[in-house]
Amino acid sequence: MDHVSSRDSKESGSDGKNPGFAPINLDLVPEVDLFLRKLGAGDFHRESLTAPVGRNDTWAGLTDSGRKVFVKRLDGPSDDVQARMRRMLSFENFVGLVNKPALRSPAFLGIDMDARLVAFEFVDAGMSGAKLMVDETFDDELARAAGEAIGSLHDGVPPEGEELDESAPTLPALVLQQGLTLRAFNNFSFAELEVWRLLQNDAALIEAIVELCRREREAPRVPSHCDLRVDQFIIVRDLVYIADWEEFRLADAARDIGSFAGEWLYRSVLDIVTSRGDSVFIDIDLDHDAVLRRGAEKIERLRPRVQNFWRAYLGKRKQVDAELAERATAFAGWHMLDRMIASSPQRARISGIERAAAGIGRKILLEPRKFASTIGLGE
Repeated sequence: MDHVSSRDSKESGSDGKNPGFAPINLDLVPEVDLFLRKLGAGDFHRESLTAPVGRNDTWAGLTDSGRKVFVKRLDGPSDDVQARMRRMLSFENFVGLVNKPALRSPAFLGIDMDARLVAFEFVDAGMSGAKLMVDETFDDELARAAGEAIGSLHDGVPPEGEELDESAPTLPALVLQQGLTLRAFNNFSFAELEVWRLLQNDAALIEAIVELCRREREAPRVPSHCDLRVDQFIIVRDLVYIADWEEFRLADAARDIGSFAGEWLYRSVLDIVTSRGDSVFIDIDLDHDAVLRRGAEKIERLRPRVQNFWRAYLGKRKQVDAELAERATAFAGWHMLDRMIASSPQRARISGIERAAAGIGRKILLEPRKFASTIGLGE
C-alpha cells in the first residue's frame, strides 16, 4: 500500500447537511477497515456511516480514533482507475509543495492503489456548493473565493522533478469520433442515442468543437482541475474547499474557468421555468419568444457570480494570454452540452429544458467572442 501522510486540515467532522445514500455494507468490503487501520484511524463506527452522493462507492463516518473520515473506492476499468489515482497523488504532492493559501482541499490521509481506495478527512460543517446554488446562498463573496482558489491553482508552478499528467481530457474530443461501436449502441439508453444523433448530425457544431480542441492544444498549460463543477466546492462558512482531483493535470486554464461559468449559465436556463428571482411570476405557457426573454433575464441575474469569480481569478494570475476569456466562453458553451451528455444515461428522453440549455451552449460555442461579456467573462 502506498501511504502519504496528511497535511493538517483546517476543519474536521460533519454536520450531516450534505445528504447521501445508505453505504455498502462494510462486511462485504473488509478492505476498507483494513485500509483505515493501516492509516491509524481505526475501524468505521457502522452506526455513523453515510454514503455521500457520487459515481464511486463512498463511506463517511466516525472512526475508532475519533476522527471522521471519508473513503472512496474508485470504479471503472483498471487502467483508468490507476490513472485517476496517480493524478490524485500528483495533486497532493503539488499542493503540499506550493504556497497557495487560497487553494484549499480536504486533508489527504492516504491511498491504496491495489484496493482502489483513497481516504480524506471529512470537512466539518461542509455544505455542497451545488446545494448553496439551489438555495441561492452561493453569493458573490463565495464566487470571489472560488475565483481566488482557481486562480491560485493555475498560477502554481509544479515543483522541480514533479511531472504532471499532460494527456488531453477525453471530452469534447470524443464527440468527434464517427459512429458507435455495437457494444456502445446496445448499452446506450434512448436518451444517449438521441444525444449522439443530435451532436453527430450538426456539422457547424462539430466544426466548432474541432476549432476549440485546436485552440486548446495551442494554449499555455497550467495545473488544472479539469472536472470543475459547483458540487466539487465544499463551503465552510466563508472558506471554499475543492474536492475530487482525479482529473488533475496540465491543461488549458480555459477549461476550469469555462466550467465554472457554464455551471451558472446552466442554472440560469433551468430557472427559465421557475419563479426563482422573479418579483412576480405569471403562470403561462412559454412560447419561443418568452423562453428567449426569460433566459436573458435569468442569465443577467446570475452573471455577477461569474463576474466576481473572473475578477478574483485575474487578481491571482501574474499573466494570462489574450485569448483566455474567449476560449473559456467556448468551454462554457461546451459545458452546457456536456451536462446533457452526462444526464442522458439516466433518462429515457432528453427534456425540453435540457434541449434549450444545449441550444444556448451550441450558440455560445459557435460564437464565443460575441458572448464573453454576456456570461460574465468580459473586461
